Amino acid sequence: MRHQWRLLHHLLRFRDRILNHSQVLPSSSSIPCRFTANSTFQLNPSFRHFSSEPVLAQADTDNLLVVDIFSKPADSEDFKTLLDSNRVMITHDAVLAVLWKLDSNVEAARRFFLWVSENHPERLSSKCYNSMLRVLGTNGVVHEFWDLVDVMKKKGYGVSKGVKEIVLESFEKGGMVADVAKLKGLYDNLNEKNIAIVCRIVRNNVWDDDVERQIKDLNVGFSGDVVKMVLESLASEPAKALIFFRWLEESGMFKQDGATYNAMARVLGREDSIDRFWKLVGDMRNAGFEMEFETFVKVLGRFCKRRMVKDAVELYEFAMTGVNKPTVQCCVFLLRKVAAGKELDMDLFLRVLKVFTGSGNLLTDSMADAVLKTLTSVGRTGEWNKVLKEMEIVGCCRCNLQSKIAYRLGAAGNKEQAHEFMNRIEASRSSPDRKTWDSLIEGHCVAGNLDKAFESFKEIVEKEGVASAGYSFDVLMNSYCQMNRAVDASKILCRLVNEKKLKPWHSTYKLLVTKLLVQGGFTDALNILGLMRTLGFPPFTDPFIEHLSKSGSGNAAALFLKAMTSKRFPSTSMFLCMFEAFFKNGRHEEAQNFLSKCPRYIRNHADVLNLFCSMNSKEAASSGMLAA
Repeated sequence: MRHQWRLLHHLLRFRDRILNHSQVLPSSSSIPCRFTANSTFQLNPSFRHFSSEPVLAQADTDNLLVVDIFSKPADSEDFKTLLDSNRVMITHDAVLAVLWKLDSNVEAARRFFLWVSENHPERLSSKCYNSMLRVLGTNGVVHEFWDLVDVMKKKGYGVSKGVKEIVLESFEKGGMVADVAKLKGLYDNLNEKNIAIVCRIVRNNVWDDDVERQIKDLNVGFSGDVVKMVLESLASEPAKALIFFRWLEESGMFKQDGATYNAMARVLGREDSIDRFWKLVGDMRNAGFEMEFETFVKVLGRFCKRRMVKDAVELYEFAMTGVNKPTVQCCVFLLRKVAAGKELDMDLFLRVLKVFTGSGNLLTDSMADAVLKTLTSVGRTGEWNKVLKEMEIVGCCRCNLQSKIAYRLGAAGNKEQAHEFMNRIEASRSSPDRKTWDSLIEGHCVAGNLDKAFESFKEIVEKEGVASAGYSFDVLMNSYCQMNRAVDASKILCRLVNEKKLKPWHSTYKLLVTKLLVQGGFTDALNILGLMRTLGFPPFTDPFIEHLSKSGSGNAAALFLKAMTSKRFPSTSMFLCMFEAFFKNGRHEEAQNFLSKCPRYIRNHADVLNLFCSMNSKEAASSGMLAA
């Protein structure tokens, strides 16, 4: 395989000659006010914009597809055809992800890396080379490992500390003593000691001609990796790091590239260097380099942590006008940070929305839901309508979110906000659906606003009729019962059934009867029982029998049996059940009282007489035993 890495070296040299003559295309995209109008940057015309699906999920799917494609031998054109037919784009991040997934498959990793070097050499950074180096080193492909190290040296790339450590461990386990020594010496050759001296000189002195002379006298071979290591070591003193960065290029000792610009940006991206940061990233783009996603994420997180929300939004706007666009998750993260700020700055919120949708993306229900949850967590449910209105303006489709919003507004006790929300939906192209109304009523019930819940129920009945009102009415009745207002609930039910022809569920009737008996509404329970009978529901007698046998009177039992049937009297078996229940609970006197209220044919019925005789005999026997 040694000839393949030599071929790669020739390809890279040819690529470098091409790039040296390439032109940086100006962009017409808008940029933050801190940048000059002639800022330029390269655009990737094949960049794919994602709308409703999270970008990270799509990227991972694409990476798995690439792994599958390169796991089987094929020629270059076949790979290209497969990638194009699946609309997969090879990005810098994709190269890193695929090499990571191919960590134990050397053949596939080699095929993929060589194909990228031939077809997309601009995607290969020092990180990518180090990733391939890790694959070769950890799988014992020693000769190719050192060949690739030589290629990297010619490009000015060094072996990263992490790769060095993991490969050293692999070499040591394999007993490769000579290679272990060679790899350890590799870092010495990369001026590791001199880098520490450079940092000490810069850190401990005021910059002057003497400092410049000392650094030059060290004869450090400045490469991209060496410069990055120096800048990272000087991160605690960003001003001195920037002086060193500028001086290196002005002195002709090193021409800064995209990687070193990004390293410098990561150092300056902090509160006390914010003006220098914006100047640097503007210069970086004017020089034709792009902000790496890693840089964006790190600086964005730092800005948000320090509550520099305005700068975070400007950074997002800057990144969205470049090639390495932030993901959907970054947009959601930033919207939530704006929403959770000390004050809700709708101008910043709208700026994030506009730049996101302006790049061809669509706001989704899940994004809106995440923002609303953040507003709730900081006690700003009163701002929901304001935020939703702005999201609707830029094209948020929240059809599947309406019911959730209605429920949360109702449950939070925001009656006015809930009313405004429903009115705005009604004023839009589509009125609220039944599910949204049901959720609003349920939310009001959860908050204990029964009067408001009833008003909302009446409103939807007036607008859409009673055909599908069973669920929301059941929720409403249950809430009245839970608040010991079963009597009020029964009056509402009777009125709506009689006036609006409402058809409550059978379970709603049963619930109401049970709760009325518990809450002292025996007469109302009888009314509901009669209504059930009229509407053709089967008699619901068990809770009545249980209630009467324990605490009811004989007169009440007679009223119950009369109310449960449209006939003059119910069946004999119902009378027997009532008698047995009284006897079971030891209430013989009430059983006798009830018997006196029964019609003559019941009082003279053989089964009834036998039951009373049996109970009287047992009572007499029990009394005799006590007397003895």
